[in-house]
Amino acid sequence: MSLTTDQMELREDDIRKHYPAAEALLAGFDHVPRIAEAREVSAPERSTGIGTRRRFRSTTPGLVTKRSTRPDGVRLIERIEAADAGDVLTSPQQATVMQALRRALSISLAAAETYGEATPLAELKRANLAGDLAPARKSEFTELLSAEALVTLHVFANALAYLLSSHLSEVSVELGEVQEVLTDNGMLALHGALWELDAKLAEHASDDARLVASCSDFAEQLMEKAALRAQNAPHLASFTDAVWRVEADDLTLRGFVPATRAKSTTLTMAFKKPNEVVGNHIAKYQAMKLSKMLMAYDFERHLNPFAELGGFIFTFMGDGKPGTGKTTLIQMMAGMINDYCQNAGYPFRYQNLSTDNIDSYQGKSGQNAKAFINTILDPAVIGFGTIDDIDQLAGKRGDRQSSAGQLEITAVLMESFAGANTVVRGNCTFGMFSNYPENVDDALRQRAGARFLVDGPQTREDYIDILALLMGNNHEIPLGDHALYAAQEIKTAVAASFEGHNRPHEDSLRAVFDRVRDEVGELDTIARMGTYLKAIQQADERFTGRAIKNITDAVKVRAMDFELPDEWMENPDLFLFRDYDTKKAMIADLRVPITTDMVLQEINRYADSEFRYADKSDEAAIEAMVRDYGRTEEAKRRYLETKS
Repeated sequence: MSLTTDQMELREDDIRKHYPAAEALLAGFDHVPRIAEAREVSAPERSTGIGTRRRFRSTTPGLVTKRSTRPDGVRLIERIEAADAGDVLTSPQQATVMQALRRALSISLAAAETYGEATPLAELKRANLAGDLAPARKSEFTELLSAEALVTLHVFANALAYLLSSHLSEVSVELGEVQEVLTDNGMLALHGALWELDAKLAEHASDDARLVASCSDFAEQLMEKAALRAQNAPHLASFTDAVWRVEADDLTLRGFVPATRAKSTTLTMAFKKPNEVVGNHIAKYQAMKLSKMLMAYDFERHLNPFAELGGFIFTFMGDGKPGTGKTTLIQMMAGMINDYCQNAGYPFRYQNLSTDNIDSYQGKSGQNAKAFINTILDPAVIGFGTIDDIDQLAGKRGDRQSSAGQLEITAVLMESFAGANTVVRGNCTFGMFSNYPENVDDALRQRAGARFLVDGPQTREDYIDILALLMGNNHEIPLGDHALYAAQEIKTAVAASFEGHNRPHEDSLRAVFDRVRDEVGELDTIARMGTYLKAIQQADERFTGRAIKNITDAVKVRAMDFELPDEWMENPDLFLFRDYDTKKAMIADLRVPITTDMVLQEINRYADSEFRYADKSDEAAIEAMVRDYGRTEEAKRRYLETKS
């Protein structure tokens, strides 16, 4: 992959010149822990056989001159070689880990050197070595050294996790928290990190598979720790604002953002065609539109024209009763995106966050959720992430039934979907699905920018169509007087579905609508619709400013009420391979005017969903209290019987 306009090359010569220093670190050094608790770690056992393995030797004077014999000496090469119970020969996995460590260390040292040259740090280092560092600049020097340490740690961990990602197996390990994160300077930071990695490997790397898994998990945790420290650290703009490319490894460094390989995942799900989704007209239509919207993403600009013009759906909530077609909708959307990406040669990544990601280990559930988010957000791929049964996965704050792991996932999703650092590039979308959306935390649910009501077949025609579809062709029963799938013609069905929202569906919201319209007349101006919104808020205090934003976003989607032509997907040269500005102009030409009917329909659609969730949530709470009162009364009755 060639460099894009926003990338700078981290030259191979600048990386390889740090190989000797990296090899010296792997061969051996002494370190006394300053934050983590010192543990008695046995030295790696040496094989009694003939030594045939090549050892890294330091060629950098002053770094390592002899093997450390102290108990706290770090000899990572020997530690890695001991992962297979003393086998004389180095295994392929061990060699891979050694190579990845050397490469990651060298990349981090090169990145730190580049950072020093881009800031006053290099100049201040030279002045400090010469003994003429001005006292007034000592504070700045300390801050820059700390920033260098954070850059060094994150790049090292980022590169190591990236290089090992394709070598992971199904084996996983739980290392515990990474503690020895030092920020005095870059080299000391690496000493602390490698000391702790050595200790973790001694405890967990009992075989080759666990060796790779341990190094990968350590890198992920170290990367997250460094990124958290960097949030409030000064002098990091030159690193966070730049994008560096390591061409030989196909690695892109974007500040403190984890790098992931730009490759497609192999999907094994059974894809569904749009005509196999019966009913759910609005949800199906929006899913089909969104699938094509994703394909407008520009890999050079790292931006989607729909995200700039408005109308891009970053997050959506699909809710409905069990058996109404949520899984089928996911299969249809994933299949469409997969086919479009294969035709265009784009990498596509699909992933589902499931209950398997809830972990009893403190912090691990949050890490799993963050890894899921980062995998889909990767700007080098088209991504589709789903969270099925989100009411079981993400905990509701204040609910005593929610586990710590569920609450961790809720916090990660809320921050990722609408947090201060959320950037919507338009290369990915996240769908949350639930049979019981009223059990989802209110704040998390409101972070769903669009609502897909998955209500399944509704009309007589829908039920005939779904019966014929599921019966298949292995029968001779006549169809009868019916135009098969005519009711599923998307344009006609969607128009009728939208018109159905000219009035609210929920009884409690319909009462608010009728009262406001009787007071102010037809809701055909901004002022009158604003009065209606205020009345909704008075009826349900959970209807906040975020709800208004979601409604206006939905209106902008309606302004993009068109499907990109199928031929644009089939022949990428017509649209997909055009430059960003051309694609943006082509999309802008297709926009339709916003009407009062659009705004009113979207207000009613969104408010209907909130009132529906609130009514179900309140009813569920009341039923739970009734059961509690009943148990209390029964307990009192039995207690009095035993006393008498």
